[in-house]
Order: sequence, then C-alpha cells, then structure tokens
Amino acid sequence: MARTPESRPNHRGTLVAVICLVTVVFDGYDLIVFGTTIPSLLAYEPWSLDAAQLGVIAGYAMIGMLLGTLLSGFATDLLGRRRLFLACATWFSLCMLGCALAPSSWVFALFRLLSGIGLGGILPTAIALTVEFAPPNRRNFFSAVMSSGFSAGSIVASLLGIAVLESHGFRPMFAFGVLPLVLIVPIAWRVLPESIDFLVAKGRLAEAREVAARYGKTVPEPVSAADDAGIGTLLKPPFRRVVAVFAAACLIGQLFIYGLGTWLPQIMRSAGYPLGSALQFLTAMSVGAIAGAAVMSWTADRIGPRRVAFTGFLIGVAALVVLSLNPPTAVLYVAVALAGVGANGTAVILNGFIATWFPAQVRASALGTIMTVARFGGILGPLLGGWIVAAQVPAQWNFYVFLLPVALGAVFVLLLPRTRSSVPAPHNAVSTV
Repeated sequence: MARTPESRPNHRGTLVAVICLVTVVFDGYDLIVFGTTIPSLLAYEPWSLDAAQLGVIAGYAMIGMLLGTLLSGFATDLLGRRRLFLACATWFSLCMLGCALAPSSWVFALFRLLSGIGLGGILPTAIALTVEFAPPNRRNFFSAVMSSGFSAGSIVASLLGIAVLESHGFRPMFAFGVLPLVLIVPIAWRVLPESIDFLVAKGRLAEAREVAARYGKTVPEPVSAADDAGIGTLLKPPFRRVVAVFAAACLIGQLFIYGLGTWLPQIMRSAGYPLGSALQFLTAMSVGAIAGAAVMSWTADRIGPRRVAFTGFLIGVAALVVLSLNPPTAVLYVAVALAGVGANGTAVILNGFIATWFPAQVRASALGTIMTVARFGGILGPLLGGWIVAAQVPAQWNFYVFLLPVALGAVFVLLLPRTRSSVPAPHNAVSTV
C-alpha cells in the first residue's frame, strides 16, 4: 500500500522543533531570570525597591506577554508564523539588553513590559509550528519537549545566577538575554519554513506545495474567505465552552508557574537559605518540570492528555501541602521538584492538548485566544506572591496562596472533553491567525 506524505519518515520537522526549542529556552530564561535577581534587586540601594514594587514590575512583563500573545494573532495574519517568530525573538533580545543597561527602576520596568510583548508572541507561534511539522502520532511529545525549553531556561537562569549574582549583580544576568539575536535569529532566518496553512490561506500554493514536499506534509485544500475559520468560530458551539474551560485551566497553570517561580528564591532566602542554595531550589523546580513534561507527554500520547493534566494538578496540590509543612531539606527538594511537575509540566500538557484537540482550521486561533486569557494568571501570580512576601506572614502562607487555585485547576480539567471525535470541523477552512 502506498504511503501518504505524512506517513513517510522525514526528519526535517525535528529541525523545526529544535529551533523552536532553543528559542523557548531563552523565552523561559528571560522570564525566570527576574525571579533569580529579586534578592539582588532588593539589595540594590540606588533603586530602593521593596517586595511589593518588584511584584508590580514582575506583573509588567506578564502584561507585556498578554499584549504580545493577543497581538501575535493579528500579526501572524500579516507576517506569517516564520516572520513573526523572527520578529519576536529579535524584539525580546533587544529589550533584555535594555534591562541590563537601564539607568533607573522605571526604565528597567519599561523594558520588562516591552520584552514581555516579544516573549508573549514566541510560545504560541513555536507551538503552532512544532505541531504542524511534527509527525502526526508524535505531536503531544514534540509539543511537550519543545515547551519544556521554558523550564530548561529556568535552569540556565538559576545556574548562571549562582555563578554571577553575588559577584557581579543583576545586570549581566539580563545582558545574557541578548544571545538569541546573535545565535538563533540568523539560523532560523535561513532554515525555518513558513506555515503551510498560512501559505495556502494567502493563495501562495506553489510555495505551500514546495514546503509540503520538503517536510513530507499534505497541502490542505484552499478555501474562500467566506469559509475561513478563525476567532469567531471559537466563540460559537461546539467550541465556545471548551475554549472557556481550557482558558480557565491554563490561567491557573500560569498563576502557579509565574507566582511560585518568581518568588521561590526569595521565599527560600527568607527561610534562612543563602542565595546560592535558594537558587538551587529553583533549579530543582525546573528539573522536575522537564522530567515531568517528558514522562507526562509520553503518557499523554498513549492514554490521552486529559487524565495526565488532571494528575499533574493533583501532584501540584500535594507538593504545595508538603512545602507548607516545612519538611527536612531533602524532602523540600523533592517537593519543589514535584511542584515543577505540577506547574510547568501540566502547562506543557495543556498546551499540547489544545494543539491536538482543536482541528487545524482553528488551531492557531485557539492557542492565541486561550493563551491570551491565561496570561492574566501570569500577571496575578507574581502580584499575589509579592503581596504575601511583603506582608511578612508565616512562611506556609507563601504556599497556601497557590493551593486552592491549583486544586480548582484539577476541577477544570475534569470539565474538558475526553475526545474530539464527535466535534465537526468548521467547514474546510484554514486558519490564518
């Protein structure tokens, strides 16, 4: 029996995933580096910042990410996924350099806001490209491995902080974020393909066929603009309720990731650990996230992502309970690693779930819409953490504040559908968002 193009072995899609992975490593680094530098920023006398102010600055980056995720949907329609990917990587690299050179706290805060715009456009674009060019039966795995680059970036931020912060302060940590402009953008410019769906939607059929032939993909049928499926389709049955539940679950995931990830080094520092040890806890959380995402994605390809995401949130609840009990240091490291599984690992599974549940016609629109709503969790998480730290309440409240939302996240996952088999595709359209 002749095999279809997508059934033939083709490793070019792996290269797409690798480029996206390395870029997302820097995406994770650029976000989490702020948490690693909080102790240094608090100690930086010229700016005289306190925990509440730093919580607000952390929120600025999340506001920027919300704007970036929202704008990426419209920008993709104009630029295509490839050009948007390159533009976002260039933008956040330059803004990180601005943070490193900032002469005052308000300029620093401004560049954190601006960098968030670039960072917000990277992940949905990277997920959409990775899933589109991945082997059909490995999409959860490819998406999860690529998305786990965020956690790898957290590890880089933690290890670099251990080596740099005490002797050189926070500025070199942000200057490191300019590297994507030098290392990734030139390579991506040469080898990253444009989305086949985008090319077909724009009527560039010859280019679409050429890309499809190189990557072993099929070319979808072109459709009229009247039949095109985008954000409007997501606001109608049968997608409306599913979008709302996905958005709520992802919002809680973002709250957990950015709330605990931003403030964990300072929480551990306040508990009496030196700066190096406090940053090691963030490393443990990131290692747990990577290992959890790998195991969970492998499992999701076999039993489905819904049950895996539900289990992930339960692991997060258990980890927070253990952390609140002030256990011995060895147990503490294990609990922090499991918190990484429950936070980042679960978020990776949810992203892959979105990308594989929604049909190709609305996949990019669904990712962009849901991630835009979820960014509000990324704004609220650091603010909650900053308020709790500034209030100087007993240490366990640093973990209690996330406990109820994470438990609620498990409930939202249970409301997600088990299968899309009964959901009809919206016409035969191609998403251009």
